[in-house]
Amino acid sequence: MMRRKFTTLNSTCVPVSIENIDTDQIIPARFLKATTKEGFGKNLFCDWRYDKQGNPLPDFPLNNKNYSGEILVAGKNFGCGSSREHAAWAIQDYGFKVVVSSYFADIFKNNALNNFVLPVLVSDEFLKELFASIYGNPKTVVSVDLEKQTITNSSTGKSEHFDINGYKKECLLNGFDDIDYLLNSKSNIEQWEKNGNSAYETYS
Repeated sequence: MMRRKFTTLNSTCVPVSIENIDTDQIIPARFLKATTKEGFGKNLFCDWRYDKQGNPLPDFPLNNKNYSGEILVAGKNFGCGSSREHAAWAIQDYGFKVVVSSYFADIFKNNALNNFVLPVLVSDEFLKELFASIYGNPKTVVSVDLEKQTITNSSTGKSEHFDINGYKKECLLNGFDDIDYLLNSKSNIEQWEKNGNSAYETYS
């Protein structure tokens, strides 16, 4: 199934400036029984979003009406802990398309990319300034250009370049998962096999 292509995203942000957010805080283990990706968004950061009675805690950013958007800006070392892919499911299902941090756990980063969530790695200085801009003005817009691999803070005009695996970049730009990519490359693979076999037969 084709996914929505990711090219450029211009969005306000939701800031969660806590450092060392692990996957159990992103989606607590008690919610891992489901076998499909749908429905995890409502429990994203559940133990921080709600009290024991299930009432929203007004001080948590996801419950603050001042903050909204498709970009989650998180503290350093985001997605550490266990390797559960459900953390990426929850972020994607909530509606975030980008997560910005100054450090990501490798397994989380790969799980995010596999679920069409773009992890954007920035410097500590850029992240600090971005938090300051968002807290100072929740309407701050951040622009993420995947083709150019840049992120821009509209409040300051400052940009940074971010890295991404070339294969994953192509998948996001075209809305491909791994299967889509192979199917789209079928003719090239068949041509390569044909040329490879011909070369082998000639050599033999």
